[in-house]
Amino acid sequence: MPELPEVEVTRASLAPRITGARIVAARLGKPLRWPLGVDPQLLTGQRLGLPARRGKYLWLPLGEASADDGQNSPAGEVARPGAATAGLLVHLGMSGSLRFGDDLGPAGAHDHFELDTDRGSLRLTDPRRFGAVVWSPGLHLVPASRLLANLGVEPLDAAFSASVLHEGLKGRTVSIKQALLAGDVVVGVGNIYCSEALFEAGIDPRTPARRVGRQRCERLVLAIQSTLRRALAAGGSTLRDFRDTHGMGGEFQLQARVYGRGGEPCLVCGKTVRRVVQGQRATYFCMTCQRP
Repeated sequence: MPELPEVEVTRASLAPRITGARIVAARLGKPLRWPLGVDPQLLTGQRLGLPARRGKYLWLPLGEASADDGQNSPAGEVARPGAATAGLLVHLGMSGSLRFGDDLGPAGAHDHFELDTDRGSLRLTDPRRFGAVVWSPGLHLVPASRLLANLGVEPLDAAFSASVLHEGLKGRTVSIKQALLAGDVVVGVGNIYCSEALFEAGIDPRTPARRVGRQRCERLVLAIQSTLRRALAAGGSTLRDFRDTHGMGGEFQLQARVYGRGGEPCLVCGKTVRRVVQGQRATYFCMTCQRP
């Protein structure tokens, strides 16, 4: 599943090319997870603003073009509630990716949404169709507000701290890994990044979330941020389907210290990396380096 790094890589690769582009046509393929919510023809003639991100969602504002064409947009542009501009809220689901180019060729069986603009075409490819493109009159209005309502703090924001994490974990009996994956305390820390961050912080992923104290929360916050920054620098992870808007795959999975290495020696202590299943997700960890 595309997580925060993959969605942010998509946003960053898309922003310089699509900001200010005028939509000339919109097409739908097979139904996605949620309906578009507007007649595609009504998108024609509108201009795309600077793309932003909230958790694993990509926000494509519609309306007048920004004075900034996207070349100087800050890395990690985050969508903030309160924006009155209408737009498209995009989720890549389990297997989706966006491509943008002058000649993408005919749409294939797994291409389910396309915007033609005066700069090129934006196409959503989603083999499993768990993704979505949803029109909303604003981020603070339904349906966008409903979809974003329960998202936790952005992990790379200054607001994400040990105290915020510690408070969010209080009383939770689920494992620390499942608590992080839930997304209501902190967003976008997906399976591979969760395993890697917990390894870096030295925390056993099976530890009940409520038992992770303030000191270990401090280590975990730093580990989450370090892991995500390394993933962004590597272009995210491509375990199966993910590509950025240039069609390039990510390479963070090649740097993984525990994820996908079950049965192999730990790169730190040499003991065997274990694989267990938590909430139907594979978890990788070292019982020597990571303590309950």
